[in-house]
Amino acid sequence: MTSLDKVQDHPIPARSGPENPARPSALAVTDLRVWFDTPRGMVRAVDGVDLAVAPGSTLGIVGESGSGKSVLARTVMTILPRNSSIRPGSRIEIEGRDTSALDRREARALWGSRIAMVFQDPMTSLTPVLTIGQQLSETLRRHLALSRAEAVRRGEELLTSVGIPDARRRLGQYPHNLSGGMRQRVVIALALACSPRLLIADEPTTALDVTVQHQILTLLARLQRENEMAMILITHDLGVVAGRTDEIAVMYAGRVVEHAPTKELFRATRHPYTQALLRSIPRLGSPSHTRLEAIPGRPPIIIDPPPGCAFAPRCRYARPRCLAETPSLTAAADEGPRHRFACFYPAGTPEGEAALATNTAAGASAAGLPLDSRSVL
Repeated sequence: MTSLDKVQDHPIPARSGPENPARPSALAVTDLRVWFDTPRGMVRAVDGVDLAVAPGSTLGIVGESGSGKSVLARTVMTILPRNSSIRPGSRIEIEGRDTSALDRREARALWGSRIAMVFQDPMTSLTPVLTIGQQLSETLRRHLALSRAEAVRRGEELLTSVGIPDARRRLGQYPHNLSGGMRQRVVIALALACSPRLLIADEPTTALDVTVQHQILTLLARLQRENEMAMILITHDLGVVAGRTDEIAVMYAGRVVEHAPTKELFRATRHPYTQALLRSIPRLGSPSHTRLEAIPGRPPIIIDPPPGCAFAPRCRYARPRCLAETPSLTAAADEGPRHRFACFYPAGTPEGEAALATNTAAGASAAGLPLDSRSVL
């Protein structure tokens, strides 16, 4: 499922969410900057992100831990901690309504019917001392003004819709009575209880085995089609979003470094970080015990970051310009406006190949990353 061979050998199905120019985006984020006040300084967790999700479409957000994916999602949901701040100029629009200035109480009016979220760990998303039925009923009665009997009936229907057998009996059980996969299905049922227009799934399969991962992702795709909702699928694994998304945004150090239609991203990867993520995925055809190609170095500290590209210390293509200037997210003239990347020496271009050849000949990148002849393979 997460094999690079599966991504490359099988055509990625062309997906296209319904687009209506007169209908506002399910979500539009403009110049979003979210900082955290810490004893060491201001952490720029999200730093100038622009994203849009069309109604009925799926956007994949990919990146390592600490890249800002989850902070972005929690900002949209208005569930940030107290030491955070959304910087002036940031804008978050849900179906055309600016929500960036709403407090939590005002934002709660949008939860359930407009926007919902599936978190990474279902055990921390569910209340351990309440039955599944109580948690579903509370959500339904709060948002839909149903009677107790109607809420129980609707809860049973929701559990059935997410593939939980013997749904009536499960209503009386507690979260610890269920397996990890079953708990995640309950969390999905809770998220979909009020038929939201946008669903954010933050690493929904990380704690599950491969078989259950596939089942959960397939379930989310089916429910999205049936409910005609937009979805954001957040993950660290490009293999998860291949074939399941319309577009992919790759984040690094709080910024989007590459954004493209899914098929185009895999066909013509341009940012060195995206390329490094692909190269680190196991290949089915590789011999047993083959060492995976890890990305060298560590993710940067995003407290008062220095000028230059944040990925430069780990990048094989880095040249002196990368250490002095921060590249902006722009589209190449020959690739169309929907494929954008933030790089001076993109992979797969003459500029990029020349930079890599120069660095390889010198034995190191401009940032001091050691290189040898294998770097050009």
